[in-house]
Amino acid sequence: MNFLKKLNEASQNQSLLFVGLDPNPEMMPSRYESSDLISSLWDWLQFIIAATCDRVCVYKPTLGFYQALGTPGLELLQHTLSSIPKHIPIILDAKHSDLNTSTIFAQTVFTQWGVDAITVSPYVGQDLVAPFLVYPGKAVFVLCCTSNPAAVKLQQYPNNTNDLPLYLRVVQESKTWGTPEQLGLEVGTTKAEVLGRIRALAPERTIIARSIWAEGSNLSEILAAGLNTNGNGLLIPVPQDMLSQDNLAQQVQSLHEEIIQAKTTIISNALSCSVWIPDVCFLNQHPYQDLILQLYDIGCIMFGEFVQASGATFPYYIDLRKIISTPQLFNQVLSAYVDILKTLEFDRIAGIPYGSLPTATGLALQLQRPMIFPRKEVKAHGTRRVIEGEFYPGETVVVVDDILISGKSAMEGAGKLKSAGLNVNDIVVLIDHEQGVKERLRENGYRGHSVLALSQIVETLHQAGRINQEQLNAFLAV
Repeated sequence: MNFLKKLNEASQNQSLLFVGLDPNPEMMPSRYESSDLISSLWDWLQFIIAATCDRVCVYKPTLGFYQALGTPGLELLQHTLSSIPKHIPIILDAKHSDLNTSTIFAQTVFTQWGVDAITVSPYVGQDLVAPFLVYPGKAVFVLCCTSNPAAVKLQQYPNNTNDLPLYLRVVQESKTWGTPEQLGLEVGTTKAEVLGRIRALAPERTIIARSIWAEGSNLSEILAAGLNTNGNGLLIPVPQDMLSQDNLAQQVQSLHEEIIQAKTTIISNALSCSVWIPDVCFLNQHPYQDLILQLYDIGCIMFGEFVQASGATFPYYIDLRKIISTPQLFNQVLSAYVDILKTLEFDRIAGIPYGSLPTATGLALQLQRPMIFPRKEVKAHGTRRVIEGEFYPGETVVVVDDILISGKSAMEGAGKLKSAGLNVNDIVVLIDHEQGVKERLRENGYRGHSVLALSQIVETLHQAGRINQEQLNAFLAV
């Protein structure tokens, strides 16, 4: 079963809690102490599982504690994994970081040990993570931030307002390694501000929170910063010192109820009082900054010398066909279109072949509006229809395309629709090439709408350090 689906099913009781099953002799209650350390630790771990299994949604054993106990410790891990209820997902906290052993280790933890997900360190990059992503239904959590004070100098580098700190770079880069179903983030922090910045950069990812129970921490602020727009996507640890208490079940139940109450308040206030999280990456941050950066990172926007279809040479090239192969990005693109479409009046959506047909299909599904499309060429056989799909003359159709360069293809498609008795007032695209194309549409009776303008994209990429001054100057000279 897919990790995220298993997590959702285990969270039917609305639990956000996970338990660290760590055989740490220093934390083990004295009532379990005996001459046989492994046996004592086993009894304690079984008590923890029994007391929490109906109140948590994840168990997370830390591999290092078991390894420190030698061969008996690894045997203890096997027994512990087997004793966890099958419906509750297991995240092995390994912080794996060795490239040479990733392939064999992935095979061991996923096929032999049967865990559902694993934590890894990001420093080696995608090559380290890739062997873990080839297992269907399994997931990886990338460590992007820790609460260790000595790590600040690394994680916050460079400590200025002109660039993303390293921990956010990790978030940004790791999102290109796997889908939201495959890859989540691990965040150790005592500050809601840090968690909020990560959530803003990765709105669709599941986040494991760590170190949130420091003195003076505020649970409501942590939840407000870390929950996604659906009020989920955040895993909260049961405090370690709680696991040594006799009345563990009652304490976990109380914590669960406290979280539910806080979450309910946050969700009910979300429409009128959003949480402000400071973001000093850019002085003037574009509302679709994350979308722009991802388009660049997967190669939809490239800089160099490219010959266009017209024969002209431009210092950039835009290829939006890759979007449909990156599901989480495709979903963000659709959401951006929806932000515009929900302000317009129309009966049907029309996609312009061929590039925008997947987008129009996705929008029709999201908005529950019927879709049609004008054929690029009319077949010499069959029905010889100019427009595919059902429609009625007099209806209003919104045209969806991917990019406005000259506006020719969008207006040709709109013309075919109008020739069939349909009304076309609006043309919506992802990227406006500018160069006066919206004015050209207006002269022909259409309103042009775009999610992004090319100049905004280039400015954002320059501010983010994706392109240098020379590349910016080349664009401005066009």
